[in-house]
Amino acid sequence: MKKYIDSNTLLAGLTSILILLWIYTAFSKIIDYDEFKGQLTNQVFSKGFTKVLAFVLPAIEILTGVLLLFRKSCLAGFVLSALLMGIFTAYIALVLSGYYNYTPCSCGGVLKSLSWKSQLYFNCVFLFIALLGSYLQIKSLRKRKEDTSIQ
Repeated sequence: MKKYIDSNTLLAGLTSILILLWIYTAFSKIIDYDEFKGQLTNQVFSKGFTKVLAFVLPAIEILTGVLLLFRKSCLAGFVLSALLMGIFTAYIALVLSGYYNYTPCSCGGVLKSLSWKSQLYFNCVFLFIALLGSYLQIKSLRKRKEDTSIQ
């Protein structure tokens, strides 16, 4: 007899995975902030944009993790996760395609020891998780809405 995971259980698992990802990555940047800023300066961004990113990126990652914690904001957390992972994935794809004049060093945190190609695969998996979570969350919200309108 086959057993399937119901969508609520799957949704809870996807949510938990993304919360762990965002909170870990944000706090790894905050804990070693000087190293994080140094890694950003090795990227292709301007110095001004790097300064903004050094402050904004951990804050957005924490916000994303917090949004995922609550039922009312979970969909926003999934959408923001997908957006962030889409941006990160596109950036890595540009690096790998040779779009930039040089290949910047990879950033630290979760991906410190991974090659750019491995980071691309990692990001694609988490982009899929965020998109699947968004879909399941929308489906769950519609079902809840239908259930309350029937009563």
